[in-house]
Amino acid sequence: MKRLPDLSFLSKHWLLKLLSLIIGTSLWYFVVGQDQVDMIVSIPLELHNLPADLVIANQYKKDIEVAIRGPRRLIQEMRQQNISRPVDLSKAAPGAMVVKNDSDSIPFPQGIAVQRVQPANITLLVDRLIQKDFAITPVTKGKPAAGFVVESLTLKPPRITVTGPQTVLDRETVLKTSVISLDELDRASTFQVHLNLTEALLKLLGETVIEVNVVLKESMIKKTVRGIPINVRDSSQAVRTSPSTVTVEADIPEPIVQVTPELSMLFRAAVNVATDKGTNEVPVLVNGITLPGHAPIVIFKTTPDKVRILP
Repeated sequence: MKRLPDLSFLSKHWLLKLLSLIIGTSLWYFVVGQDQVDMIVSIPLELHNLPADLVIANQYKKDIEVAIRGPRRLIQEMRQQNISRPVDLSKAAPGAMVVKNDSDSIPFPQGIAVQRVQPANITLLVDRLIQKDFAITPVTKGKPAAGFVVESLTLKPPRITVTGPQTVLDRETVLKTSVISLDELDRASTFQVHLNLTEALLKLLGETVIEVNVVLKESMIKKTVRGIPINVRDSSQAVRTSPSTVTVEADIPEPIVQVTPELSMLFRAAVNVATDKGTNEVPVLVNGITLPGHAPIVIFKTTPDKVRILP
Protein backbone atom coordinates (compact mmCIF):
# COMPACT_ATOMS: atom_id res chain seq x y z
CA MET A 1 0.00 0.00 0.00
CA LYS A 2 1.28 3.43 -0.96
CA ARG A 3 1.91 5.68 2.03
CA LEU A 4 0.53 9.25 2.16
CA PRO A 5 3.05 12.11 2.61
CA ASP A 6 3.63 13.24 6.17
CA LEU A 7 2.13 16.75 6.59
CA SER A 8 2.50 16.93 10.32
CA PHE A 9 5.18 19.57 9.97
CA LEU A 10 2.51 22.08 8.95
CA SER A 11 0.98 21.99 12.36
CA LYS A 12 4.26 22.62 14.14
CA HIS A 13 4.94 26.20 15.22
CA TRP A 14 1.81 27.36 13.44
CA LEU A 15 1.54 30.50 15.51
CA LEU A 16 4.99 31.72 14.41
CA LYS A 17 4.21 30.93 10.82
CA LEU A 18 0.93 32.92 10.95
CA LEU A 19 2.69 35.89 12.52
CA SER A 20 5.34 35.82 9.78
CA LEU A 21 2.64 35.83 7.14
CA ILE A 22 0.94 38.86 8.72
CA ILE A 23 4.19 40.77 9.02
CA GLY A 24 5.13 40.02 5.40
CA THR A 25 1.74 41.08 4.09
CA SER A 26 1.83 44.32 6.12
CA LEU A 27 5.33 45.11 4.92
CA TRP A 28 4.34 44.52 1.29
CA TYR A 29 1.25 46.73 1.68
CA PHE A 30 3.30 49.47 3.35
CA VAL A 31 5.97 49.48 0.64
CA VAL A 32 3.55 49.34 -2.29
CA GLY A 33 1.01 51.70 -0.67
CA GLN A 34 3.66 54.38 -0.20
CA ASP A 35 4.68 54.22 -3.83
CA GLN A 36 4.37 57.83 -5.12
CA VAL A 37 2.49 58.27 -8.39
CA ASP A 38 1.51 61.20 -10.59
CA MET A 39 -1.97 61.37 -12.08
CA ILE A 40 -4.33 63.79 -13.82
CA VAL A 41 -7.92 63.65 -12.58
CA SER A 42 -11.09 65.43 -13.73
CA ILE A 43 -12.94 67.22 -10.94
CA PRO A 44 -16.51 68.54 -11.49
CA LEU A 45 -17.34 72.13 -10.68
CA GLU A 46 -20.33 72.36 -8.33
CA LEU A 47 -22.22 75.65 -7.87
CA HIS A 48 -24.01 76.15 -4.58
CA ASN A 49 -26.42 78.70 -3.07
CA LEU A 50 -27.19 80.66 -6.25
CA PRO A 51 -30.05 83.08 -5.37
CA ALA A 52 -33.40 82.14 -6.94
CA ASP A 53 -33.62 85.39 -8.94
CA LEU A 54 -30.22 84.91 -10.61
CA VAL A 55 -28.95 82.60 -13.34
CA ILE A 56 -25.61 81.74 -14.95
CA ALA A 57 -25.97 83.14 -18.48
CA ASN A 58 -22.81 81.82 -20.18
CA GLN A 59 -21.36 78.47 -21.09
CA TYR A 60 -18.52 77.58 -18.76
CA LYS A 61 -16.19 74.63 -18.27
CA LYS A 62 -17.94 72.30 -15.85
CA ASP A 63 -14.90 70.09 -15.18
CA ILE A 64 -11.37 71.06 -14.25
CA GLU A 65 -8.23 68.99 -14.75
CA VAL A 66 -5.97 68.62 -11.75
CA ALA A 67 -2.47 67.12 -11.76
CA ILE A 68 -1.85 65.43 -8.40
CA ARG A 69 0.92 63.43 -6.73
CA GLY A 70 0.63 61.08 -3.79
CA PRO A 71 0.77 57.53 -2.48
CA ARG A 72 -0.87 55.04 -4.82
CA ARG A 73 -3.04 53.77 -1.99
CA LEU A 74 -4.41 57.24 -1.19
CA ILE A 75 -5.08 58.04 -4.83
CA GLN A 76 -6.91 54.75 -5.31
CA GLU A 77 -9.05 55.47 -2.26
CA MET A 78 -9.65 59.07 -3.39
CA ARG A 79 -10.98 57.93 -6.76
CA GLN A 80 -13.77 56.09 -4.95
CA GLN A 81 -14.87 59.36 -3.32
CA ASN A 82 -17.05 62.09 -4.87
CA ILE A 83 -14.62 64.97 -4.76
CA SER A 84 -15.69 68.22 -6.44
CA ARG A 85 -14.69 71.86 -6.67
CA PRO A 86 -17.39 73.69 -4.66
CA VAL A 87 -18.25 77.32 -5.52
CA ASP A 88 -20.39 79.33 -3.10
CA LEU A 89 -22.60 81.81 -4.97
CA SER A 90 -24.63 83.06 -2.03
CA LYS A 91 -23.17 86.57 -2.45
CA ALA A 92 -23.32 86.62 -6.26
CA ALA A 93 -24.61 89.75 -8.05
CA PRO A 94 -25.38 90.45 -11.74
CA GLY A 95 -22.19 90.78 -13.74
CA ALA A 96 -18.96 88.86 -14.40
CA MET A 97 -17.65 86.68 -11.57
CA VAL A 98 -14.16 85.13 -11.73
CA VAL A 99 -13.70 81.81 -9.92
CA LYS A 100 -10.05 81.09 -9.06
CA ASN A 101 -9.05 77.46 -8.95
CA ASP A 102 -6.03 77.17 -6.67
CA SER A 103 -4.57 74.16 -4.87
CA ASP A 104 -6.63 74.87 -1.75
CA SER A 105 -9.98 75.14 -3.54
CA ILE A 106 -10.42 71.37 -3.88
CA PRO A 107 -10.75 69.23 -0.71
CA PHE A 108 -8.24 66.47 -1.51
CA PRO A 109 -7.32 64.01 1.29
CA GLN A 110 -4.23 64.83 3.33
CA GLY A 111 -1.14 63.40 1.70
CA ILE A 112 -2.12 64.27 -1.88
CA ALA A 113 -0.29 67.25 -3.37
CA VAL A 114 -1.83 69.43 -6.10
CA GLN A 115 0.72 70.26 -8.78
CA ARG A 116 -1.41 72.01 -11.41
CA VAL A 117 -5.01 73.09 -11.95
CA GLN A 118 -6.38 73.74 -15.43
CA PRO A 119 -8.06 76.14 -16.04
CA ALA A 120 -6.77 78.35 -13.26
CA ASN A 121 -9.75 80.71 -13.60
CA ILE A 122 -13.36 80.30 -14.72
CA THR A 123 -15.55 83.29 -15.55
CA LEU A 124 -19.26 83.11 -14.72
CA LEU A 125 -21.68 85.68 -16.15
CA VAL A 126 -24.37 86.15 -13.54
CA ASP A 127 -27.65 87.61 -14.80
CA ARG A 128 -31.12 88.27 -13.48
CA LEU A 129 -33.67 85.52 -14.10
CA ILE A 130 -36.87 86.97 -15.61
CA GLN A 131 -40.03 85.87 -17.42
CA LYS A 132 -41.08 87.47 -20.69
CA ASP A 133 -44.25 86.97 -22.74
CA PHE A 134 -43.70 86.71 -26.51
CA ALA A 135 -46.33 86.96 -29.25
CA ILE A 136 -45.84 84.48 -32.09
CA THR A 137 -45.93 85.77 -35.66
CA PRO A 138 -46.79 83.33 -38.49
CA VAL A 139 -44.55 83.42 -41.56
CA THR A 140 -46.31 82.32 -44.78
CA LYS A 141 -45.46 81.95 -48.44
CA GLY A 142 -47.53 81.31 -51.55
CA LYS A 143 -51.25 81.72 -52.23
CA PRO A 144 -54.23 79.38 -51.96
CA ALA A 145 -55.72 77.79 -55.05
CA ALA A 146 -57.59 80.01 -57.51
CA GLY A 147 -60.94 81.12 -56.12
CA PHE A 148 -59.86 81.02 -52.46
CA VAL A 149 -58.41 83.49 -49.97
CA VAL A 150 -57.31 83.08 -46.36
CA GLU A 151 -60.14 83.96 -44.01
CA SER A 152 -58.20 83.35 -40.78
CA LEU A 153 -54.89 81.94 -39.59
CA THR A 154 -54.71 81.12 -35.88
CA LEU A 155 -51.87 79.82 -33.75
CA LYS A 156 -52.13 77.50 -30.78
CA PRO A 157 -50.74 78.80 -28.52
CA PRO A 158 -50.64 82.39 -29.81
CA ARG A 159 -48.10 83.43 -27.15
CA ILE A 160 -45.30 81.78 -25.15
CA THR A 161 -43.80 82.78 -21.82
CA VAL A 162 -40.04 82.27 -21.64
CA THR A 163 -37.93 82.17 -18.47
CA GLY A 164 -34.26 83.04 -18.86
CA PRO A 165 -31.45 85.58 -18.46
CA GLN A 166 -32.58 89.18 -18.76
CA THR A 167 -29.83 90.16 -21.21
CA VAL A 168 -30.89 87.34 -23.56
CA LEU A 169 -34.62 87.97 -23.41
CA ASP A 170 -34.28 91.76 -23.77
CA ARG A 171 -32.73 91.21 -27.21
CA GLU A 172 -35.85 89.43 -28.46
CA THR A 173 -39.15 91.16 -29.31
CA VAL A 174 -41.24 88.57 -31.15
CA LEU A 175 -41.10 84.88 -32.02
CA LYS A 176 -41.66 83.70 -35.59
CA THR A 177 -42.72 80.39 -37.03
CA SER A 178 -40.88 78.51 -39.71
CA VAL A 179 -42.33 79.09 -43.19
CA ILE A 180 -45.95 77.92 -43.66
CA SER A 181 -46.70 77.11 -47.31
CA LEU A 182 -50.16 78.11 -48.57
CA ASP A 183 -49.47 77.12 -52.19
CA GLU A 184 -52.57 75.67 -53.91
CA LEU A 185 -54.39 75.22 -50.61
CA ASP A 186 -58.10 74.62 -51.32
CA ARG A 187 -59.51 73.61 -47.94
CA ALA A 188 -59.16 74.37 -44.24
CA SER A 189 -55.94 72.80 -42.94
CA THR A 190 -53.98 72.28 -39.72
CA PHE A 191 -50.17 72.30 -39.64
CA GLN A 192 -47.56 71.47 -36.99
CA VAL A 193 -44.69 73.93 -37.37
CA HIS A 194 -41.49 74.68 -35.48
CA LEU A 195 -40.65 78.07 -34.07
CA ASN A 196 -37.72 79.74 -35.82
CA LEU A 197 -35.63 80.44 -32.72
CA THR A 198 -32.29 82.13 -32.25
CA GLU A 199 -29.52 79.97 -30.81
CA ALA A 200 -29.93 81.59 -27.38
CA LEU A 201 -33.68 80.94 -27.26
CA LEU A 202 -33.21 77.42 -28.61
CA LYS A 203 -31.05 76.64 -25.58
CA LEU A 204 -33.82 77.91 -23.29
CA LEU A 205 -36.85 76.38 -25.04
CA GLY A 206 -35.49 73.50 -27.08
CA GLU A 207 -37.27 72.48 -30.27
CA THR A 208 -40.76 74.00 -29.94
CA VAL A 209 -43.72 73.01 -32.14
CA ILE A 210 -47.03 74.89 -32.35
CA GLU A 211 -50.30 74.25 -34.17
CA VAL A 212 -51.41 76.46 -37.07
CA ASN A 213 -55.04 76.42 -38.24
CA VAL A 214 -55.75 77.93 -41.67
CA VAL A 215 -59.37 78.65 -42.67
CA LEU A 216 -60.13 79.55 -46.29
CA LYS A 217 -63.09 81.28 -47.89
CA GLU A 218 -64.11 81.68 -51.49
CA SER A 219 -63.00 84.89 -53.12
CA MET A 220 -65.95 86.99 -54.33
CA ILE A 221 -66.19 88.64 -57.74
CA LYS A 222 -68.42 91.68 -58.31
CA LYS A 223 -70.55 91.07 -61.39
CA THR A 224 -73.32 92.91 -63.26
CA VAL A 225 -75.78 90.28 -64.45
CA ARG A 226 -78.42 91.22 -67.05
CA GLY A 227 -81.44 89.45 -68.48
CA ILE A 228 -82.84 87.85 -65.36
CA PRO A 229 -86.47 86.88 -66.22
CA ILE A 230 -89.27 87.97 -63.86
CA ASN A 231 -91.85 85.48 -62.67
CA VAL A 232 -95.39 86.69 -61.77
CA ARG A 233 -97.05 85.27 -58.68
CA ASP A 234 -100.63 85.27 -57.36
CA SER A 235 -102.21 86.53 -60.58
CA SER A 236 -105.76 85.47 -61.42
CA GLN A 237 -105.30 86.34 -65.08
CA ALA A 238 -102.54 86.29 -67.62
CA VAL A 239 -100.30 89.29 -67.12
CA ARG A 240 -96.80 90.35 -67.97
CA THR A 241 -94.30 92.81 -66.61
CA SER A 242 -92.63 95.71 -68.18
CA PRO A 243 -89.74 95.34 -68.43
CA SER A 244 -89.68 91.54 -68.45
CA THR A 245 -86.14 91.20 -67.06
CA VAL A 246 -83.99 92.89 -64.45
CA THR A 247 -80.31 93.55 -63.95
CA VAL A 248 -78.46 92.97 -60.68
CA GLU A 249 -75.08 93.90 -59.25
CA ALA A 250 -73.84 91.15 -56.96
CA ASP A 251 -70.83 89.48 -55.37
CA ILE A 252 -70.58 85.89 -56.61
CA PRO A 253 -68.09 83.24 -55.34
CA GLU A 254 -65.31 82.94 -57.90
CA PRO A 255 -65.47 79.11 -58.16
CA ILE A 256 -69.18 79.43 -59.15
CA VAL A 257 -68.40 82.05 -61.77
CA GLN A 258 -65.75 79.75 -63.27
CA VAL A 259 -68.21 76.87 -63.86
CA THR A 260 -71.44 78.76 -64.74
CA PRO A 261 -71.84 79.51 -68.46
CA GLU A 262 -74.79 81.91 -67.98
CA LEU A 263 -74.75 83.89 -64.73
CA SER A 264 -78.45 84.77 -64.96
CA MET A 265 -79.10 81.12 -64.09
CA LEU A 266 -77.88 81.91 -60.57
CA PHE A 267 -80.76 84.33 -59.82
CA ARG A 268 -84.51 84.12 -59.35
CA ALA A 269 -86.64 87.29 -59.84
CA ALA A 270 -90.35 87.50 -58.99
CA VAL A 271 -93.22 89.96 -58.42
CA ASN A 272 -96.39 89.49 -56.42
CA VAL A 273 -99.46 90.95 -58.13
CA ALA A 274 -101.28 91.01 -54.81
CA THR A 275 -99.05 93.89 -53.74
CA ASP A 276 -100.37 96.11 -56.58
CA LYS A 277 -102.16 99.10 -55.02
CA GLY A 278 -103.67 100.43 -58.21
CA THR A 279 -100.47 101.95 -59.52
CA ASN A 280 -99.72 98.93 -61.71
CA GLU A 281 -96.19 98.96 -60.26
CA VAL A 282 -94.90 96.29 -57.92
CA PRO A 283 -91.46 95.74 -56.33
CA VAL A 284 -89.20 93.07 -57.75
CA LEU A 285 -87.73 90.52 -55.35
CA VAL A 286 -84.47 88.94 -56.55
CA ASN A 287 -82.63 86.10 -54.78
CA GLY A 288 -79.40 84.33 -55.57
CA ILE A 289 -79.60 80.55 -55.51
CA THR A 290 -77.66 78.75 -52.78
CA LEU A 291 -75.24 76.04 -53.90
CA PRO A 292 -74.07 73.49 -51.31
CA GLY A 293 -70.49 74.00 -50.21
CA HIS A 294 -70.30 77.57 -51.48
CA ALA A 295 -70.67 80.99 -49.94
CA PRO A 296 -74.02 82.76 -50.57
CA ILE A 297 -74.42 85.28 -53.38
CA VAL A 298 -74.71 88.87 -52.13
CA ILE A 299 -76.95 91.23 -54.14
CA PHE A 300 -76.26 94.97 -53.88
CA LYS A 301 -78.55 96.52 -56.44
CA THR A 302 -81.54 95.56 -58.63
CA THR A 303 -82.43 97.60 -61.74
CA PRO A 304 -85.27 98.37 -62.01
CA ASP A 305 -86.45 97.72 -58.49
CA LYS A 306 -90.12 98.07 -59.60
CA VAL A 307 -91.93 96.95 -62.74
CA ARG A 308 -95.37 97.61 -64.26
CA ILE A 309 -98.02 94.91 -64.51
CA LEU A 310 -99.63 94.73 -67.96
CA PRO A 311 -102.44 92.50 -69.31
